[in-house]
Amino acid sequence: MFEIQLLLRKDLRILVNNLKLILRNPLRLIPYAAMLGYIAFVYSQRTKRSSAGVGQLEELGVDGIPQPDFALQNVVGGITILALGFLVFQLYRATKTNVSFFKMADVNLLFTAPVKPQNLLLYYMARSILPALGGSILFVLYGAGQVASQLDLNLANSVFIVLGFALFFFMVFPIRFLIYTLHTKYGVMDYIRGGIVGLGIGLALMILVPGFLAEKFWQGMFAWVASPWFDLFPLVGWSRGIMGYATHGNLVLALAYVALYGLAYFTVVKLVIQFSGYYYEDVLEATKSNEDKLEKARGKKEIGEDAYSLNAKKQLALPDFGVGAKALYWRNYVHSSRQDFHPLFGIYTMGMALIGIVLAGLSNFDWFSHKVFYFYLLFMLFFYFMAGISRANIGDLKKPFFILIPASWGAKFWNMIKLDIVQTLVFSGILILPSVFLAQLSLGLIPLFLAGMVVCYLIGFAINLIPQVGLDEGWDRKLIKPVMIGGIFLFGIIPAIILSVLAFLATKQFVWTLFTAVLGLSFIAAILLHVTLDVLKRIEFKEV
Repeated sequence: MFEIQLLLRKDLRILVNNLKLILRNPLRLIPYAAMLGYIAFVYSQRTKRSSAGVGQLEELGVDGIPQPDFALQNVVGGITILALGFLVFQLYRATKTNVSFFKMADVNLLFTAPVKPQNLLLYYMARSILPALGGSILFVLYGAGQVASQLDLNLANSVFIVLGFALFFFMVFPIRFLIYTLHTKYGVMDYIRGGIVGLGIGLALMILVPGFLAEKFWQGMFAWVASPWFDLFPLVGWSRGIMGYATHGNLVLALAYVALYGLAYFTVVKLVIQFSGYYYEDVLEATKSNEDKLEKARGKKEIGEDAYSLNAKKQLALPDFGVGAKALYWRNYVHSSRQDFHPLFGIYTMGMALIGIVLAGLSNFDWFSHKVFYFYLLFMLFFYFMAGISRANIGDLKKPFFILIPASWGAKFWNMIKLDIVQTLVFSGILILPSVFLAQLSLGLIPLFLAGMVVCYLIGFAINLIPQVGLDEGWDRKLIKPVMIGGIFLFGIIPAIILSVLAFLATKQFVWTLFTAVLGLSFIAAILLHVTLDVLKRIEFKEV
């Protein structure tokens, strides 16, 4: 107990010092004051409209029986699905990396101090609820202004809403720590990972199957997760039951869900303390990784190729790297395997593809028109154009082995981008093939979208590569690169977009619009690739 008091005194002293720093420089409070002012303004505007919803009658069916409030069901179900996705994703992340409650300053000060490791872990796990409470309070303050005209948000309602959000985010990290602890002690990660994947698949089926069985897909998919009995589902349902006090006002029920959280936290803490053992080594690694990410975000450290890697420690057994320029392809293959969970597709790409497939499916079930899905396809084209511009793997050109590989410049260039092209085609195929059949669209969209994604990526990549290789001085790159990009847009991309808009106005069909855009962009990509191959030969004579 004396150790806990010392840790608490240390944090209070840090808090006092931070307050003194704020008093020395009050300008730090300007962003917070602006945020609070915005929240107060939104709340006041929404409150003025609160009388507009008074006197609304319950919608009745043909037989005079009250109909389900599908709007409320969709809101509750949608938020619940997002929370379930976040929970499953965080649990799966726990099978790859550990979570840390410490910073490097804490590690250097406390891990070498005569403090029991169990007390240190217990204190910092309990203290981690403070950031969750702070974020929840800000979220509720903002959300109160949005729903002020629909809900009677008094002090008690606001407290339970804050608790619902805070306890959910607070409990995720101790559970992640427990998962990694069990793996460290017993090596059961494969079983845990299989259970988490099975949980995700089971939840997805329980959401999608009722949707396909219902008359309208969106009514069925939300019916299960929005039902009252789903409040019994651990964490997600408990938080929803706590926040539900704002509507049903049942204090005993809300406190019961809080008690479930307390029981769950007590159980997790007991298991962690029992099985964690000497956890310093695992926590040190996770703490150092978090510190590196923070320094990169602040610009104090250069971002390397391992940035945003989800599977950085993955071990690969490749039988043959090949000879010559093929080594560039296999090098990118290894890096991509560690960047995500599969070298050709992973969490990021599958998530974006799933969004498009869901949009296509819902557009065929009277949720919205096909224009929303078309807009998503156009957004993906723009996204891959920007991905080509910001491609980090251009660092291959800075390596001596790129020049020394005994192969033609064309072969080197092709193997440098080969994996990117394959990844783009795989992602585009996973997205567009089921989407076209679900939404019953024109089959011509399939080859056009595949070609458009590759063309947009190549244009962006060439725009990034040509100034890096073709211009000798850094200032030339900074001055000429914007002019070059502006010329490409003015004389290439913008005319192609204008022609595609004219094609849409003439035909009223998106497939001809996309055909016109892809055709115009293909000419631009061919010209830029020709220039790229020409300037690439000069890389040997200077540093890129």
